[in-house]
Amino acid sequence: MSNGVENFQGSLLMVAAMAGFAMEDLFVKSMSQHMPVGEVLMLLGLGGTAIFAAFALKNGDRLFSRDLLAPAVIGRNFGELVGTLAFVCAIAFTPLAQASAILQATPLAVTLGAALFLGEKVGWRRWSAIMVGFAGVLVVIRPGTEGFSILSLFAVVAVVGLAARDVVTRRVPRTITSMQLATYGFATVIPAGAGLMVLQGPFVPPTALDYAQIAGALIFGTAGYYALIAAMRIGEVAVITPFRYTRLIFALIIGWAVFAEKPDLWTLVGGAIIVGSGLYTLARQRIRARANAAPAKA
Repeated sequence: MSNGVENFQGSLLMVAAMAGFAMEDLFVKSMSQHMPVGEVLMLLGLGGTAIFAAFALKNGDRLFSRDLLAPAVIGRNFGELVGTLAFVCAIAFTPLAQASAILQATPLAVTLGAALFLGEKVGWRRWSAIMVGFAGVLVVIRPGTEGFSILSLFAVVAVVGLAARDVVTRRVPRTITSMQLATYGFATVIPAGAGLMVLQGPFVPPTALDYAQIAGALIFGTAGYYALIAAMRIGEVAVITPFRYTRLIFALIIGWAVFAEKPDLWTLVGGAIIVGSGLYTLARQRIRARANAAPAKA
């Protein structure tokens, strides 16, 4: 199969993965409108843990291993906990488009973390793109203006947590599989959700519709996860990664069509700045990879 066909298929899978994650966000936001966020997190954590534990066992992975106590695994789980908790709160308390626009800064934060903590070389062009992207986040949240809401900082905290998770993942022992990491990532959300429930209020008995929405969130989230893995395996990373930003498009559509949210001009402008900076950073990474590969071929 030619690279062109593989990249096309990989790009479609990446778009499908982002659509799946956007649908997951839809169900989470819908449930959080009448259920405590902690309860939503706890139910998602229980369901996600059960699903990925089943996949792990099917693949012959051990659910309990000394390697899972490695500092990198613990650090990754903490980043997952902070990122997931903050992003679910962002979805629940702020417009979906705004939360999703800020979330697009995660790859930039990962590049920053890799440079600061992993010693990855980042040139002045990518540093500039990172700074411009973070400026785009400020455009979205508009601190110091009438349009600023303290709740918008939930999405910023989510970016920090998820970026830390992705950076620390590079130090996870190779003996740990993706299914094991996913299982423990969801498991850490369960006590966090329970703790948040103590602060928010009493448990609200889920209705049949709530259980259906939990199932929908888990199905679309799991499908998105597998589509993402398949996309990364089929196509060239530099070609298909930019299609991650289609998640923002899906969020804009869902926010408008389902929740009657109309993003303001600053959210659109800031989102465009963040996405543009991310695309430029990816382009620079691709150029650098080609330059490093050229001497090896000579």
